[in-house]
Amino acid sequence: MTLRTAVTQGTELLAASGAGEPRLTAELLLCHAVHCERPYLYAHPEQELREVEWIHYGRWLHERMQGKPLQYITKVQEFYGRPFRVSPAVLIPRPETELLVEAVLKKRPATRRIVDVGTGSGAIGVTLALESGAAVLAVDISTTALGVASENAMALRARCQFIAADLLSSVGDGSMDVVVSNPPYVSLDSRDDMQREVRDWEPHLALFAGATGLDVYRRLIPEAWRVLQPGGLFAVELGFGQGEAVAGLAADWHNVEVLKDLAGIPRVLACDKPL
Repeated sequence: MTLRTAVTQGTELLAASGAGEPRLTAELLLCHAVHCERPYLYAHPEQELREVEWIHYGRWLHERMQGKPLQYITKVQEFYGRPFRVSPAVLIPRPETELLVEAVLKKRPATRRIVDVGTGSGAIGVTLALESGAAVLAVDISTTALGVASENAMALRARCQFIAADLLSSVGDGSMDVVVSNPPYVSLDSRDDMQREVRDWEPHLALFAGATGLDVYRRLIPEAWRVLQPGGLFAVELGFGQGEAVAGLAADWHNVEVLKDLAGIPRVLACDKPL
């Protein structure tokens, strides 16, 4: 089987299964099997696949047809221009979350101590450590997720410390300058409306937060107040339509601001602990 034929057949199979962007996905899976970049496929369309490449490609096509996200197959997702290892133990980093990183860097460009709550793959904490030079404490209740995050920190040479804990329970009072988090915020009532790739594959512990999706915010906001120095920054990602409700939970904070993403959707809430 040639590279051209493999792409064509893979595209047809993925399209029939309802997978999104079937041709691009077929090309990326084939590149993963052949260990090449996409331009190579177009420069060498008549190259024959080796048996091991054909076996891997076929298996990965099958997995994607069953709904497994592409990133869990290739085990990598880019975030803020860097490759992050991912596994089903962690959420796949989304481009929209880069707004959260940008908000922290803009509002606290010279901060010293950051805690990333629910770090998952470490995408937020590792990126902030590399971009700001701050010492980052990354916290997650999942030790498996912390293993993924620590591998990413080591691979990217980021100065991070990792702690297994429920939210900020292991962080000292007034010990942080910034608290940042992309917490679980999906309501259980909306589970049936989610894409199957998310609902069936990504970790529910990192997705769902009670009937309204606000359960973690209700716990996290007062804990953030406790661990922040006066004047410290709290920045958190928002679920769809949750901006007003989360802002209400932060009514005692100063400079409460809801930031919109490129699609005009309220995506990040940022506020300061009073001096």
